[in-house]
Amino acid sequence: MHPPRILASLAVLTAVLMPFTVTAQSGRPAAESRPPSFSAESVLLLDPEGRTLFAKNADEERAPASLVKLMTLYLAFEDIEAGKADFEELVTVSHYAALTPKYRMGLRTGEHVPLRILLEGVAIASANDAATALAERLAGDEWSFVARMNAKAQELDLHGTRFANPHGLPDPAQRSNARDLAQLIARLLRDYPASRPMLGGQTFVYRGRVYARHIPLFTDPLGVQALKTGFTQEAGYNLAVSAWRNGVQFVMIVLGSRTRAQSFLDAKKLLQFGFVEAGIDPAPEPRQRMPRKPVRARRTTLVQ
Repeated sequence: MHPPRILASLAVLTAVLMPFTVTAQSGRPAAESRPPSFSAESVLLLDPEGRTLFAKNADEERAPASLVKLMTLYLAFEDIEAGKADFEELVTVSHYAALTPKYRMGLRTGEHVPLRILLEGVAIASANDAATALAERLAGDEWSFVARMNAKAQELDLHGTRFANPHGLPDPAQRSNARDLAQLIARLLRDYPASRPMLGGQTFVYRGRVYARHIPLFTDPLGVQALKTGFTQEAGYNLAVSAWRNGVQFVMIVLGSRTRAQSFLDAKKLLQFGFVEAGIDPAPEPRQRMPRKPVRARRTTLVQ
């Protein structure tokens, strides 16, 4: 082989064998160890400036499941701020809303429910009947509300997102991606700060029943203050999370985890990685291998 060809082959081989690195917010390369691996199909972590700290299939089209409700909440808070709706007003539940398939909070046809309770039902219980009732109150019917959702998606530059309903139940026309969903939760929290305590809520009460969500991310790692889950058989387990550390915000999306527990584990590892990359948490010390103790030969007594 000619010398130039040898050099070219060595260059290609070196590029293939070089370790994968992620550029951090500070401009320094990631910690010596590689970024953690994730079971989720699609993952995205954004730093406080909106720059990508880690991405895996972030632009891949996927079923959003109940992360659709982030847009339902956005439009609700938009109308509240504009004076078109009120937290304490009573909303009449239609028969159509009451029959929305699971998961539901048990709304009954004809009952009057405070709009605030519907918002909590959407944000905390991820109740599909509450999302439908909210859509009907804000737009007259579900289909008109979906049109508003898609118009707002274009306005927010969520060009990879198409909505088909206000709750996230499976529909082949309903698609999004991690990058759009990260933009959506970031805009919701920035444009309407009142949504933050709702997405950070862990319990609410309706008709004497306590609705609670037991999610370890609210305490480990510290800093998670807004969170929305989603699941369908098609989508897998989805998460949209915003965490604040040292007064700065990180946004994370996890899509297509195999189990609920695995989605939380992926999210925890991803946030911890991001805190280190942003220089907020110290990098973990590399584990040192303990020297092996010499193995002593066993004495064997032969029985004659």
